[in-house]
Amino acid sequence: MIRYRPNVAFILRRADGRILIGERSDVGGAWQFPQGGVDKKESPEEALRREVLEEISLAPSDYRVTEQRGPYRYEYSDGRTKEGCGGQEQIYFLADFIGDEAQILSQPSTVEFQAVRWIEPADFRLEWVHPMKQEVYRAVFRDFFNVELPPVREIA
Repeated sequence: MIRYRPNVAFILRRADGRILIGERSDVGGAWQFPQGGVDKKESPEEALRREVLEEISLAPSDYRVTEQRGPYRYEYSDGRTKEGCGGQEQIYFLADFIGDEAQILSQPSTVEFQAVRWIEPADFRLEWVHPMKQEVYRAVFRDFFNVELPPVREIA
């Protein structure tokens, strides 16, 4: 039986309804939500605060969590494991942004994302995330925004 690594993911929403996605520093063109593992003896809420600060430089005073859902699960590709686990079990948190946009990615230690942008939920494309995560993203957009993401486009 597969073991899943506890993980949190963060959807930040502006007042105009747009959501923040980040382009991974290690994979150009790969856009996703901030996410990260839950350390031992850490609650999901504590992990969320730590990961959001580490990945996009926002303190808890910059956002207000309005909803959480999950768990959502995916398995790592190619039989890979991380910390003895074959996949991740994620709790997603939706939060309203109440901070200053200049603060996003303002800390030099941020290496997860090379860029961020605000998009309408319906404009997200599944091909932006690794295939192992696509079904989770499909479910998250359906559950949080009642949006059915279109299938991955075939390259001709």
